[in-house]
Amino acid sequence: MDEKAGPHPVDIHVGNLLRLRRRSLSITQQELARALGITFQQVQKYEKGTNRVSASMLYNIAATLKVPIAYFFQNVEDNSEAEEVSGSEVAVNSFLRSSEGLELAATFPKIRHPSIRRRLVDLVRAMGAEE
Repeated sequence: MDEKAGPHPVDIHVGNLLRLRRRSLSITQQELARALGITFQQVQKYEKGTNRVSASMLYNIAATLKVPIAYFFQNVEDNSEAEEVSGSEVAVNSFLRSSEGLELAATFPKIRHPSIRRRLVDLVRAMGAEE
């Protein structure tokens, strides 16, 4: 793989799920790093996908975050028959990698009333149309 091409999509996917799980447990990067015996900067690099997580480190991360290792590979597609990714899919993935996207994705399902969720979606859509 060309180094200039950026992180591998699977490394980004694993990092996104790592961040999502860590945040859902209200664990800081510093706390996770301390538990793993690494620096918080290393946790940041794992979460961004810029550094690959070794098998043994993934094992330790999964144990620390109380998830099976397979959690980090959920929804990873088999690329043998991969199709072109649409622009909207790229935008959604980019949004979900942001701290705001992760926070919204984690918080939105906690809104119990469907009518309130619908109004929020309508509000965001209207605000996006103003741009």
